[in-house]
Amino acid sequence: MKIGFYEKLAYTGIKKNKKLYTPYILTCIGMVMMTYIISFLSSSDTIKSMRGGSEMQGFLGIGFGVMSVFSLIFLFYTNSFLLRRRKKEFGLYNILGMGKVNLAVVLMWEGLFVALIAILGGIFSGIVFSKLAELCLIKVLQGTAEFGMTVKIASVWQTALLFAGIFVLIFLNTLRQIHLTNPIELLHSENSGEKPPKANWILAIAGAVILGGAYYLAVSIEDPISALTMFFVAVVMVIIATYFLFVAGSVALCKILQKNKKYYYKTNHFVSVSSMIYRMKRNGAGLASICILCTMVLVMVSSTVCLYIGTEDSLRVRYPRHINIQVNTSDIAEFSSDRIEEIRSVAAEETAEEGAKPENTVDYRVAAFAGYDIADGTVDVEQIDNFTEYSDVWQIFMIPVEDYNSLMGKNITLEEDEALIYTTKMGKYENPTIAIGDGDPLNIKDTVTDFVDNGVDAMQVFPSMCIFVSGFDEKAESLKEFKNNKGNPLIQFSWFYAFDVDLDDDTQITLEKTLSNELLAIQRQAISETGDENYYIVCEGVSAERAGIYGLYGGLFFLGVLLGIVFIFAAVLIIYYKQVSEGYEDQSRFDIMQKVGMTKKEIRKSINSQILTVFFLPLVTAGIHLAFAFPLIKKLLLLFSLTNTGLLIGVTAACYLIFALFYVIVYRVTSGAYYSIVSGAKEENG
Repeated sequence: MKIGFYEKLAYTGIKKNKKLYTPYILTCIGMVMMTYIISFLSSSDTIKSMRGGSEMQGFLGIGFGVMSVFSLIFLFYTNSFLLRRRKKEFGLYNILGMGKVNLAVVLMWEGLFVALIAILGGIFSGIVFSKLAELCLIKVLQGTAEFGMTVKIASVWQTALLFAGIFVLIFLNTLRQIHLTNPIELLHSENSGEKPPKANWILAIAGAVILGGAYYLAVSIEDPISALTMFFVAVVMVIIATYFLFVAGSVALCKILQKNKKYYYKTNHFVSVSSMIYRMKRNGAGLASICILCTMVLVMVSSTVCLYIGTEDSLRVRYPRHINIQVNTSDIAEFSSDRIEEIRSVAAEETAEEGAKPENTVDYRVAAFAGYDIADGTVDVEQIDNFTEYSDVWQIFMIPVEDYNSLMGKNITLEEDEALIYTTKMGKYENPTIAIGDGDPLNIKDTVTDFVDNGVDAMQVFPSMCIFVSGFDEKAESLKEFKNNKGNPLIQFSWFYAFDVDLDDDTQITLEKTLSNELLAIQRQAISETGDENYYIVCEGVSAERAGIYGLYGGLFFLGVLLGIVFIFAAVLIIYYKQVSEGYEDQSRFDIMQKVGMTKKEIRKSINSQILTVFFLPLVTAGIHLAFAFPLIKKLLLLFSLTNTGLLIGVTAACYLIFALFYVIVYRVTSGAYYSIVSGAKEENG
């Protein structure tokens, strides 16, 4: 062999198959670029130095892992399309005297060319667009941009080594397939077709049952804890069911269409249906992959966009007022001490120093504890250390009814054996009475539908229950008998005091810091006088915490958009390869049909019939998946303190409509590529 023979042969092979290799290489470049950008941003000093930047970089680090796994799986998947189209060519080389070792050398050079173009092009593009991505991230964090562009050498090496490893694995997999196939099989592989799967009705029924089970889980789960634990179970069930239904159901659909003589024996239907059933097993898997990717994009983008848009709503749920003070003690007598009034005075004085006064004040007392297994009307407190079901755990707040009346503008009176109940996070309590441990049961006079947001409840994944009672001091004091396995009290007494101020964010942060210092002195004095080591005061300001929350939700939003773009391009590439590979397979068939008199107009009708029969099925199915997943997504977002259901509905609907429009555009482009291949058969073969 002459020097450069294998390299030239590899280059020629890529050039001759540019319709297949061009989108594949562009996709590889895009994935390398996205991976570098995520790696760059996750270690960017500029982002790290910003408020909320460390939280965002934590999510970007997770995103790098997701991109790595997805790139490996997806590039393996799409490379199979290339290999299937090239097998006939490799079989011809083999018959003409080129051994499998020689083929391996050609494939090595082809893989090397693709890898070099993808890695170098992707990293170069990543470096070019990394600054734009950084500016977008700074905008999300509401920070100030800096001029200058940097290149992270560590990110370059990390990305290059990752994709070098992926391309090596792809090359080894290709060698394995070539080694296990004889030359005659390689030569005829393109025309071998896929046999319809056996026992397809069994697969279809199994898929329907599994999908029904997943849908039932999604709509029947009522509490966020169960939603969190069952979400991934439901996702796996939907993926398995989708593949079963598309593989088996598509074959069944074609058989039903064949039996419908009025439909089947028409020019534009006969060719499309007969060709689809010939290779429907592979089609079904491809369509299922498209459906899963579409669903992933819609769920991920809609939920993260909704979280980011609703950040301010979530902030006010987590921090009910601009300044939030919480006093925790193990002695309920502290609620009647002069220190409580001293804290109110300090808050008013320091706020006045900044030129404002406390407004919309929240002021109430709480006896807080965790309860377990309340289904029978009795709250088990002491066994909370040994609980087995997260869905049975509640965060419980006992609150004086007079504090409830003061906050809510009510005038409700309760007897000593009566209580009001308020629950959060979709939790429901339907018993007519409630008893704490072995205490006397309280009759539920009413279930109220509203109470002030509680920052403690917002931080918990468990649902909360507020029990409003009369004779609070006596009832709360009796709870001190409950202790854990180590003998420590299970009850915490707290006083919540919060207020709004008409000040800008910077001044609010200054006020919060000043108050924290003043309250720390009061805390030390209280511990010194009472000996209560559990006495402490927490002061939080929404302005000081805003950056961290925006970093958290902004990180999810930014990562959701980046991964959404990657998944969209993945779906587009699968659709394109599906159309192109089928176009080449149908080329000879349409050539025969043209020779016996089928016009190009009739060919286009047949093509439209084939594509429309199955092309929009993934989009419709993804919409159904999204609709059934909506209740589950809604409950999961409650864990992020997002309670705005209207916002979630609007964002989800908008994402689906925008994605559907994009999907239609992809349909028009890819159907044109299919038509150009099959309608050009006569000219190419002539």
